Amino acid sequence: MARDPYQELGVTRSANADEIRKAFRKLAKQHHPDTNPDNKQAEERFKRVSAAFDILGDAEKRRKFDAGEIDADGRETARGYAGGPWGQGAGGFSRRGNGGPQSENFEGVDLGDILGEMFGGARGARGGGAGGGFGGFSQRGSDVRAKLEIDLEDSIRGGKRRIAFSDGRTIDVTIPKGAQEGQTLRLKGQGHSGRSGPGDAFIELAILPHPIFRQEGEVLVMDVPVTVYDAVLGGKVEAPTPDGPVTLTVPRGANTGTRLRLKGRGLSDAQGRRSDLFARLTVVLPDGADPALEAFAESWRRDRPYTPRRRK
Repeated sequence: MARDPYQELGVTRSANADEIRKAFRKLAKQHHPDTNPDNKQAEERFKRVSAAFDILGDAEKRRKFDAGEIDADGRETARGYAGGPWGQGAGGFSRRGNGGPQSENFEGVDLGDILGEMFGGARGARGGGAGGGFGGFSQRGSDVRAKLEIDLEDSIRGGKRRIAFSDGRTIDVTIPKGAQEGQTLRLKGQGHSGRSGPGDAFIELAILPHPIFRQEGEVLVMDVPVTVYDAVLGGKVEAPTPDGPVTLTVPRGANTGTRLRLKGRGLSDAQGRRSDLFARLTVVLPDGADPALEAFAESWRRDRPYTPRRRK
């Protein structure tokens, strides 16, 4: 029977998703067969580490293991008895409330994805990724890699894009909500064919620059031009958003650099939660000479001189 997966990865029972992923990365890189050729001990250690992450890297499997519903090998246990050393004991006692996390965000975390990132997926006869075998046990087809350019709106709302491979195949790629620049999507079974099955396709996403919106940290920012009179007196202007145009209220005395917040109109995360969009106002003079405006500026400069200061 497999060892307790927490002990196998060297993490505590309260470890979060990121800590578990980091621990697996470190151990997988240390014991991977590609870096330890003909080392049976390292190969067996790599198998155990991968099996442990298969449980702890999946939120539902981890919950079941913690509750004693499955053992360290992932097999279901008898009702009322824990097959694993940390599970639910006879009589139905549960470990809930003992300080371990009850819900972790492991969505999108995949053993093969991590190995693909670390070792470039399958390497010829070795496989390298999950399902590809260890140490040359499987002749899985090699993986393919490609880059897919998407619009900012696709990264926010999700969608589908078609990509063509060099062998003439085309497939539709599902873009998840909250897609990030450089994020890699794994398409199982879409790689090159092999005797033990095809490899996978790894699609790296590249978000195209947007003519209006720009990302600053976790939010979006855009420049919105306003007239002099709207800046002085206040007013309403139409402004674009990724979800369509909206009407902004410009406050009295607005200046270039004034920011207006549009809540929930910015970037999206994997759960569909939206950050904010900020409209940065830019005061714009009318085109061409305007005698009335020039006369007003002359009197203002004479009667009400002031020195502009850089806003912090």
